[in-house]
Amino acid sequence: MSEVAAQAVEIEDLDDCGRVVPRLRPGRYVSAVLLIALFGFLAMAAARGNIQWHLVGRYIYAPGVLAGVRNTVLISVLSMLIGLVLGLLGAVMRLSSNVVARSAAAAYVWLFRGTPQLVQLLLWYNLALIFPTIVIPGIGQYDTNHVITPMAAGLLGLGINEGAYMTEIFRGGLLGVDPGQTRAARALGMTPVGTFRRIVLPQALRIAMPGASNQFVILLKGSSLLSIVQYTELLYSVKIVYDRNYAVVELLLVATVWYIAVTGVFVIIQNLIERRLGRSRRRAPRRGART
Repeated sequence: MSEVAAQAVEIEDLDDCGRVVPRLRPGRYVSAVLLIALFGFLAMAAARGNIQWHLVGRYIYAPGVLAGVRNTVLISVLSMLIGLVLGLLGAVMRLSSNVVARSAAAAYVWLFRGTPQLVQLLLWYNLALIFPTIVIPGIGQYDTNHVITPMAAGLLGLGINEGAYMTEIFRGGLLGVDPGQTRAARALGMTPVGTFRRIVLPQALRIAMPGASNQFVILLKGSSLLSIVQYTELLYSVKIVYDRNYAVVELLLVATVWYIAVTGVFVIIQNLIERRLGRSRRRAPRRGART
């Protein structure tokens, strides 16, 4: 029996009349039944547990909780913008022929990826212990405690940390572009800046888009760490409520629902952006080609 015929026999069986009959796969049905039973058990346990579900419905749209959701989205988007700028700059420096720029970018990535994000947030929040005042030449001198607010500490902690990860994501995207296209653009007389902006960068963004989108989802959930520096994001907002009414689990479920909802919205946006960026990569069928 040939190799092709052997593979066909593994995939399909023939009945007495010579018709193709799909092979039964009982393992799939058993695993599906087990998963459904597991989800049903968890749902029943949650329903019978000591959870006051009416409080979940009561606080899901509470003004304080909604303000926390807005602050979570705001700090996540602003931090991601900082991370994108730092990441693109860091990726270019990492691929630079200048040894100083390349080493500085590598040290930045090593430092901020190698230390816990919570530690970085606490260091930024307590910056006044190191520098009591911040002097801006030609502008003035400011008290560090007034400058490093919880939001400022969150932006610095999340944004700079995100830039280290985005550096590696963008570096992978830039390395994924065919070098021959750069040589062809230079042969046509394009400047290095024009080649990067018009040829390399658009393709690198398409390659890096899935990784950048997933990193944003991680950043969105990681914004809950800002509760430690008393920034009124979603987790800190529900903490204020359950410190008052002691409904800890119910308020944490409220936060869980909102994190899932916001993450789901951004995943949909991610899919739309990836689909739009992927349109230019689709090849139109040639005229006269065989179908």
